[in-house]
Amino acid sequence: MGRSSTARLTAFLIVLIAILGTAPILKGAFYLGKHEGDTMHLAELVLRMADGQWPHLDFMTPIGVLALAPMAVFVKAGAGLGHAIFYSQILVAAVLLLPVLRVATSRLTGFWPYAYGGFVMLLCLALVHGEAQSAISISMHYNRWAWAVSYIIIPLAVLAPHDRPRPWLDGMLIGIGLAALVLTKVTYVVALGPGMLIAILARRNFAMLASAVLSGLTVMALFTAFSGFDFWLAYVRDLLTVALGDSRPSAGMDFGGVVADPLYMGGSLTLIAAVIFLRQAGRSVEGLAMLILMPGFFYVAYQNFGNDPQWLYLVALFAFLLRPEGVVTNGFGWDMRVALTYTGALALAFGAPSAINLAFSPWRHLAAETEGTVPLMSRLPAHDDIMTFRERLYTIDRFLPYDLPGDPFEIYREDADRKDPVTLNGETLADCGLESGISAWFELVTDDLEAAGYAGSAVMGTDLYSAYWMFGDFRPVKGAAPWYYGGAPGIENADYVAVPLCPMSQSLRASMLESIDEGGWTLREVRRTPLYILTQPVAP
Repeated sequence: MGRSSTARLTAFLIVLIAILGTAPILKGAFYLGKHEGDTMHLAELVLRMADGQWPHLDFMTPIGVLALAPMAVFVKAGAGLGHAIFYSQILVAAVLLLPVLRVATSRLTGFWPYAYGGFVMLLCLALVHGEAQSAISISMHYNRWAWAVSYIIIPLAVLAPHDRPRPWLDGMLIGIGLAALVLTKVTYVVALGPGMLIAILARRNFAMLASAVLSGLTVMALFTAFSGFDFWLAYVRDLLTVALGDSRPSAGMDFGGVVADPLYMGGSLTLIAAVIFLRQAGRSVEGLAMLILMPGFFYVAYQNFGNDPQWLYLVALFAFLLRPEGVVTNGFGWDMRVALTYTGALALAFGAPSAINLAFSPWRHLAAETEGTVPLMSRLPAHDDIMTFRERLYTIDRFLPYDLPGDPFEIYREDADRKDPVTLNGETLADCGLESGISAWFELVTDDLEAAGYAGSAVMGTDLYSAYWMFGDFRPVKGAAPWYYGGAPGIENADYVAVPLCPMSQSLRASMLESIDEGGWTLREVRRTPLYILTQPVAP
C-alpha cells in the first residue's frame, strides 16, 4: 500500500473514531437498556481502582487491570463514570490505530484494509457486547477490547506480509498484544496463543518469535516493577478461584452447545470448511494455524456470556484474502477460489447479526428514549451520568415457591428436586428471592443501617451485589469481590456481613454462607429486620 493509500486509510479510521466515539457523548449521559447489575459491578471495580486500589490485591476479580484502567484514569481525572466509559473507548481505539494500520498495510489489499480497520474500531467503540439483542449495554466491554487486540495479533502471526518483511516490528506488536491480553482477559492468550505460535514456527520466522517473546517479557517486567510481584500471585489466585468454583461454572451454554447447537452449528461448519479449503488451496500454514485456532475460538465463545462467535469475521477475512489467484481444484474438482469465496460469504452471513448490532449501537444510544430515566447510582451524584429507566431500578418483585408445606402443590415438592434449605446459625432461612429493584433495595437497607448506628463500617453482602459503600456512609471491604465468584474473599476485613432474607441470587447466598462456614468463621447476629440479618464475623 502506497503512502497516499495509507494516508486515506488513516484518515478514514480517524474519522470513524471521531464519529463513533463522539456520538454517545452528544447524548449527555450513558443511557442503559439492560445489564444494570453488570454496570453496578463495573462501577464498583472502576471506582475502587480510581481511589487507588489494585485489582486482585485490594479486591477480587478475574478481569485484568487493563479492562478497568482506561475508565479509572478518567474517573480519577474528575469525569463521571458514564463519560469515563465513552472516553476510555476512544482511548483504546486511538491506541490500537497504528497497529491496525500495520496489519492493514502489510497484509491486506484492495477493499479489505477499510473493512478490517473499520470492524476493529467498531469492536473498540460499540455500546453492546454483541449478539442480536439491541438494548444498549457496557457489560463485557473487555471482551470486545480483547477481540480487537486479537484481530491485530492473529493476522500478524498467521498471514505473510505482501511488502517488505519487518519481523522485529511485527513480533514486537504481537508480544505487546499478548501482554495486553494477559492484563485484560487471560483466556484469550491461552486459547489463541498456540495457533499463532504454530504459524510463526511453521514459517521458521524465528526473528518474529524472538521479538514477540522479548517485547512481551519486557512489558511484563515493567508492569511488575510498577505493581510488585504479589500482584501476579493475587491474579493467579483470583483466576483459580473462578476456575475451580461452582458459583458460575459457565457463562452460558456448555462447550458442546457452543459448537453444535442449532444457533452455532452453521458458523462451526463454516470454520471447519475454511480449514479444509485453505489446506486444499495450498495455504498449508494458514490452514494449519486455523485448525489449531479452532478449539480456541470455540473456547473463548464458550467462556464469554452470550457465547458470541466474534471470530467469524476473522474467518471471513482469511477466506477472502487467501483465495488462490489461478485455478486450483481439490480431489472433487471443486474450484478452491470459488469454495473459499462461498466460505467467506457464509462467515459474513453468520456473523452479521452481531456485527450489525455492534455497528448500530452508538446510533441507537443517540436516539434512546430518556423520559423516565434516573441515575443508576442514585447516591453518587458525581456519577449521575449513567441513566436507566426508573422502573428497572425500583420495581421490587418477590418470588416464593408454591410447594411449601400447606401450599396447594405441596405433593409435588419432591419432584421439583429443590436445593437443600439455607441455614444461618441453625436457622433455616426463607426460600424466597427478589427480582430487579437493585437501587430500591440498597437505598432502603443502607438508610436503615445508618439510622441503626453502623455508618462508617465495612459491610459485606452475601448476595449478587455488595455495594453498600456506593449507597451509604460505609467503607468497601478490602479483598472482597464486587462480583462474587466463590469462596469468602475479604471476610477477614469485614466489620459486618449482611445476609438478605430474600436475596437476588439464592445460589450465591448459599454458596457464600457455605464457604464462610467451611472456613471456620462464625456469623454472630447483631441486628435483624424484615429485609436482612446483620452479623458480625468471628474468626476461627
